[in-house]
Amino acid sequence: MDIFKKILGNIIYGLGKLLDVIFQLLISITELIVRISSGIARLVFGLIGIGGFFLLFLFLGPLGLILLVPIMILLIVLFIVIPILGTKVISYLKYRQYMVTQYLFDWAEYYISGKKKAFDSFDKYGDKYKDMEEEKRREEWRKRQEEQQKMWEERFRQWYEYENAQRSQGNYTGGNYYGNYGRQESYVNPAIEFNKKYEESCNILGVGYDTDIYEVKLAYRKKAKEYHPDLNKSPNATEMFQKINAAYEFLSEGNIARYKSYN
Repeated sequence: MDIFKKILGNIIYGLGKLLDVIFQLLISITELIVRISSGIARLVFGLIGIGGFFLLFLFLGPLGLILLVPIMILLIVLFIVIPILGTKVISYLKYRQYMVTQYLFDWAEYYISGKKKAFDSFDKYGDKYKDMEEEKRREEWRKRQEEQQKMWEERFRQWYEYENAQRSQGNYTGGNYYGNYGRQESYVNPAIEFNKKYEESCNILGVGYDTDIYEVKLAYRKKAKEYHPDLNKSPNATEMFQKINAAYEFLSEGNIARYKSYN
């Protein structure tokens, strides 16, 4: 009986590997189509930029105007429809790839070694994939926030070092420095740019400049839900969603404390 279970387990495992290869092939083909369509669209836009449509009209006359309509439709398809749909198809294929293959691999392991399956329901594998993707996004967001934090810390550190060096080497007057040869040099305090970016980020999320990290998180969840491209079909939803994410990344606990210490 155990032999038959192991044979069945190996068959299921082989089926899982085969489907994994098929899914990966479909994903690669879709990614290639998206890249090719984007490349063609950039090429056509480049021709437009150098007067391609004008030359078309010059040589073909009224026929050029007739050809203009299908060309514009083609541009819309290549530059907007295919990339958007392609990205969604790729995401869906990866989602299904994980669900199907992990489900089969768990069944195979169960028959081969008797190991308990991770989930009893097929849909639970989809939930696991979504949780993994969400955790991956959170980790990427955390890394970007840390990199941004380090960048600002480094800029302020360089500013303080430069400021102290200029005081010791020459005359310092409110951002202007006169070196050993009396030449005036200008150096912009990063606090000016930092404060501007901070206040813009607060305005995007709709929080006060004296905000805290908890208020920022709450405002972000509300704004992100309001402008998520899958829920909001307005033309500027995607752009606004990106700004909301950028604002949230900038308004870290460290940056909030830094702003309050300068103001």
